[in-house]
Amino acid sequence: MLFRDRVDAGQKLAKIIPENEYQNAVVLAIPRGGVVVGAQIAKTLRAPLDLVIPRKIGAPQNPELAVGAVAQDGTAIFNQSLLTYLRLTAEDLKAMVEEQIAEIHRRMVYYRGTSTYPSYTGKKIIVVDDGVATGYTVRAALRSVKKMFEPPDITLAVPVGPPDTIDELSFEVDHLFCLYKPLYFQAVGQFYSNFTQTTDEEVILLWRELSS
Repeated sequence: MLFRDRVDAGQKLAKIIPENEYQNAVVLAIPRGGVVVGAQIAKTLRAPLDLVIPRKIGAPQNPELAVGAVAQDGTAIFNQSLLTYLRLTAEDLKAMVEEQIAEIHRRMVYYRGTSTYPSYTGKKIIVVDDGVATGYTVRAALRSVKKMFEPPDITLAVPVGPPDTIDELSFEVDHLFCLYKPLYFQAVGQFYSNFTQTTDEEVILLWRELSS
């Protein structure tokens, strides 16, 4: 195990982010687990914490099989090779995409009281999760953030991820911080001693504490 829990992961991750380069930044964390990690970075950088909520898109006959991901502004990405194998098109998934966008809106309001963001014009954006596997949800979040805020600088910070995924995501951002890129990677949780699911209540409390 590399991390005791998400707090430990966030504290270790925060140590490799140069504080002097992020004095005008906002941390956008991916619920739920990414919010615990992001909170430690926000505290260290004395930056506000906010949320960005991507959702996976499941196959029509197998919702647990992720064929892509979507973010709150409708930015969607798909695993094209998997779509081809399943004989699906993006149009076939339109209803599922709209369903996930509605769920994102519901969660934004539930966690934050509103789905509207404050002005982050001119701020550097740090997108944080508790780890990446395929990277589809994170990639959707990054592209959405670019469209919504047009930040001068966008950074991805994650404690752990497989080397190929991290390398692919590096092309989406200006900077990427990742503590570990293990070759043997099955799931994010294998690198945590405690990977208990973060609750909605924890997300709400951390956002209230650190959002301004």
